This record gives sequence, structure tokens and C-alpha cells, in this order.
Amino acid sequence: MNRLPNLLTSLRLVLALFTFFALAGAAVLGDRLTPESQFSLERWAFWAFVVAALTDFVDGWLARRLHAETIWGAILDPIADKVLVCGVILGLLSLGPNAAVAIPAALILFREFTVSALREVAAGKGVSLPVTLLAKWKTTLQLVALGAELLVACWSAFSLPNDPEILGPAAVGAHALLWVAALVTLVTGAQYWEQARKALSGPVSR
Repeated sequence: MNRLPNLLTSLRLVLALFTFFALAGAAVLGDRLTPESQFSLERWAFWAFVVAALTDFVDGWLARRLHAETIWGAILDPIADKVLVCGVILGLLSLGPNAAVAIPAALILFREFTVSALREVAAGKGVSLPVTLLAKWKTTLQLVALGAELLVACWSAFSLPNDPEILGPAAVGAHALLWVAALVTLVTGAQYWEQARKALSGPVSR
């Protein structure tokens, strides 16, 4: 049972890759697939993402509940989160250009890579950048927003009514969530930058 949290985190990595490849496959092979096969790939991608997102909430809770926190789990968990977020963003963008998605998605990707690099540099200097409370909620907000965007993008795959009065507000709501997630993501990036600036503001040895 003590291995279960890390197994769930590993499962999130696998599902993240599956989500990306399923969405990319539906886009790239669209002309060679029947509509039903394409819709099937999109449905599988959506449900894989949902299960992966749920593991993000469960694995940490189980690790604390079972007293099974490990260094490997602490390393793997944020990696799995970033792969999931990046995978579904790239998968969404492969389905077609959409500025309402592309711009906030790009901001999220820029922040994630920048903070990862910042953490690596800080770690090399023996400085740890603690996770802020807002940063913990940031991941949840990202996953909810991306899930909404994925549902809108795969709307026809679920045989939902193609009514502009329904699809239009759903798309606007998903885009608004993604923009909020992007803004919160940038705020947390600024927080980490300030932490690193203060911690690394001492003299540099050459």
C-alpha cells in the first residue's frame, strides 16, 4: 500500500502522454480516420485527462494518510503535474488554432518552464523555493480550466447539442477560466521570482 501514491503519480505521467498522443492523433490523422474513430480518440483523451487530474488530488492525500511520503514522490509529483498540463495544452493546440486558447496557454507554458529553470538554478546554489499556497491552488485551477477547454474542443465527440446558445457560453466560460488560470500562474511565477531574487541576492563567487 505504501507504493500506491507513487504508482498513482506514475499513472498520471502515462495518462498525460496518452492524452497528448490521442489528441494529436485525432488531429494529424483526421483525414485518414472515420469520424467515429476520430471522436473515439477525443473521448479517450478527455477521460484519460480526467482520471489523470483526479490522481493529482488522490496521490498526495494517500501519501499523507499512509505516511508514505518519499523523496522520489516529492520529485515525481510536480514533474507529473507539469507533463499533464503541457501535454493537454499541446494536444489542444494540435486540434486547431484558437487565439483564445493559444495566448493563455503560452503564458502558462512560459511560466512553468521559467520557474522550473529558476528552481534548478536555486537548488544548485543550495536554495530551496517553498511552494506557496497560491501555487497549490494554481495547479487545481489549471486542470479545471484545461478540462473545460478539452470538453469544448471535443464537444461533437460526446454528441452534445451543437446549439450556439449552449456551445457559445460554454466556450466563453472555458476561455475565461483558462485566462484566470494563466493570470494566477503568472502571479505565482512572480512570487517564486521574488523568493529567488532575495535568496540569491548575495555576492556571486566566480
